[in-house]
Amino acid sequence: MLADRNNHRRKVSAIVLALGLALTAGAGPLHAQSAVQFRSPEEALAQGLGAYRGGVYGIALPALTYAAEKKLLLGQYHLARLLSDSTTANTDHVRAYHLYREIVEEHASSIDVDDDVRAPYVGKALTALARYIYRGLPEIGLEPNPTRAAEFLEEAATFFREPDAQFELAKLYLKGDGVQEDRRKALHWLSTLSQDGHAGAQAFFADLLWTGKVVPKDEKRALALITVAVENAPGAERIWIEEIYQRIFCGSASGIRQQADGLVASYRQAYSPRVPDPADKGVDSPAPTRTCGNGEALPKLKRESVRTEAGAPQRQTTTAPAAVQGGVVGVRGR
Repeated sequence: MLADRNNHRRKVSAIVLALGLALTAGAGPLHAQSAVQFRSPEEALAQGLGAYRGGVYGIALPALTYAAEKKLLLGQYHLARLLSDSTTANTDHVRAYHLYREIVEEHASSIDVDDDVRAPYVGKALTALARYIYRGLPEIGLEPNPTRAAEFLEEAATFFREPDAQFELAKLYLKGDGVQEDRRKALHWLSTLSQDGHAGAQAFFADLLWTGKVVPKDEKRALALITVAVENAPGAERIWIEEIYQRIFCGSASGIRQQADGLVASYRQAYSPRVPDPADKGVDSPAPTRTCGNGEALPKLKRESVRTEAGAPQRQTTTAPAAVQGGVVGVRGR
């Protein structure tokens, strides 16, 4: 265990060094001073989180900014989440990137991943940072670097056991982007995450089952799994997941739909999230009405993703990747 921790610290030190090298000269951390004063950083954080989850961003932004200025890790993290959300008027990817980077630099090599309730947020910050590095950030001269992004995701996925990092890493392994292609490892992550209730992995795996390009085609399981994925989807992921649901549902014959209905109840019970992720916003905006090409309306599905509880997200206990043997989608890794 001690050897693992020391190895982790060396890896994170290399990551922090790589972050510094990745930026153009003079591009240091960015801070926007909050004009609103609070009695304490903790009060600002509580008010900011409540407003953020309620979708009241005009209140959330100054409160979370104040908490971030006072170096509260959760203030930094949730402010970065708000600023990185491209669906709001507050989007500022440069500030979000620097906030995530600050969290990683200050905490990733020293935090106790098993006993510190803040550790999951450090893992999430590392994952978010990897996404920026993968696609690049032209405003600060950050070039896309899939190889470096994969290194960051590997650390977040294995040491911090961060589900979104595992999902992103699975997609990279599947197509050999930044890493050597490893379909067996990719399917392991996707199957495990699907069984743990990760909506993104469920939707992605359902699409694989529907197309049959990577795993044996299984339209019945694809429709059942994407149905559960829509119900589990957090607000930020709902649009692309519902688009996959629309394509699969509309392309399914009536017999496939009836067979899938028999699986949905068992999938719903077994493959819903174990604990809601409090990092997700509590706002559950009305879903747009979707129809098939023939005018048939898609069924209205129940929602499982409204988050109202505060606290740290539950860490996963996924073991080292192994061959997929059965599981939620009944496929076998290559």
